[in-house]
Amino acid sequence: MSEDRIVVVGGTGFLGRQICKDLVAAGRDVLVVARNAARSAPGYRFRAIDVSDTPTGELAAVLAAERPDTVINATGGKWGLTGRELEASCVGATRHILAALASARLAPRLVHLGSVLEYGHVAPDGTDATQRSPGPASDYDRFKLAATEAVLSAAAAGTVDAVVLRLANVAGPGAPAASLLGRVADRLAAAAGRGETAMIELTALNARRDYVDVRDVSDAVRAATRITGRPTPIAIGRGEAVPVRTLVTMLIEVSGVPATMVEIPAPDLAADTDDWTRVDPRPARDLLGWTPRRTLRDSVHELWHDVMERTAPQPSRSGGSA
Repeated sequence: MSEDRIVVVGGTGFLGRQICKDLVAAGRDVLVVARNAARSAPGYRFRAIDVSDTPTGELAAVLAAERPDTVINATGGKWGLTGRELEASCVGATRHILAALASARLAPRLVHLGSVLEYGHVAPDGTDATQRSPGPASDYDRFKLAATEAVLSAAAAGTVDAVVLRLANVAGPGAPAASLLGRVADRLAAAAGRGETAMIELTALNARRDYVDVRDVSDAVRAATRITGRPTPIAIGRGEAVPVRTLVTMLIEVSGVPATMVEIPAPDLAADTDDWTRVDPRPARDLLGWTPRRTLRDSVHELWHDVMERTAPQPSRSGGSA
């Protein structure tokens, strides 16, 4: 078994793309397993498999042939998904991975990406989310908690050597267009292309959340591949409850695009006011040797640079003689 061989399940999503890019840059042998191939896959191999809807034997055969030292579970996307699709993404995929590993009689290190939302939101008294018992508030939160509990149960049974990372809100280059910062960036880019002032209407930005850069998350994942399994999840965040309004304002400022922002009152004002998320980054520092290196301005700047590159007009391929 090669210590450099890693399977990344869900490696074409927001988190997975950055993780794979950095693993390849570090010289690791990477196989990506995902439903859809990325537009480009520099440096890694790819297998098109929908792990949430694939027979256990088929996925087990792929893993048995690969014999990875580490499996990174980056499944669990939520953008644009509801109901059964959301459950399949968050829970079904994880359970299928665990079943396939058991069927193949493999017990590699499994780095599972959970969410701090599994704890629920934190009251505005500044309490650290990770000091609370899980109290998920939405379907996504509940499904992510169920996936984490399945991984921890498998670890307790000795099926996998698991490290669970519970991620704070993630920002930075490649952020989904459906995310808050992704939506704002796309509207700014569209207005810039038309030479107009951007009109940005958003639900009241009263929340305060812990945001961490996607590149720092990738660093934490790579650190997690080098330690033995842990019986409790490790929170990954900056340890700051940042006003979401501050991030949106920062993005507008970084873009340089004239913009008018209108905030529409949330239907449930009390719930919106209580929307705080903050983690204690000390366990990640002590257990992983990890601390976040990018500032939030770095995250916003690179997000804007990425969006501008993606939306820039492509040069014409039509030829002509001089």
